[in-house]
Amino acid sequence: MSPLSLQELETELQQLDGWTISNGKLHREYKFPSFVEAFGFMSSLALVSEALGHHPEWFNVYNRVTIDLTTHDAGGITSKDVEWARKANQFA
Repeated sequence: MSPLSLQELETELQQLDGWTISNGKLHREYKFPSFVEAFGFMSSLALVSEALGHHPEWFNVYNRVTIDLTTHDAGGITSKDVEWARKANQFA
């Protein structure tokens, strides 16, 4: 799997509400009404991660979940990261 080109990334970002590129990774912060909802979001996405065989870099503080996505083996952002980001937006 190869990293997406800049043009491909720009096209994908137009369809990924709330996601940006930060430090060479797809990046987004979600805010939820409570810790339980933030944790539930992460728990649901843990199952998605296992199914896709692709795991995020993420961080949770109370009602916030911060996510960074990159495909380490490919050395950049790939279609796997974009697919994962789409799933995250669906769950949020």
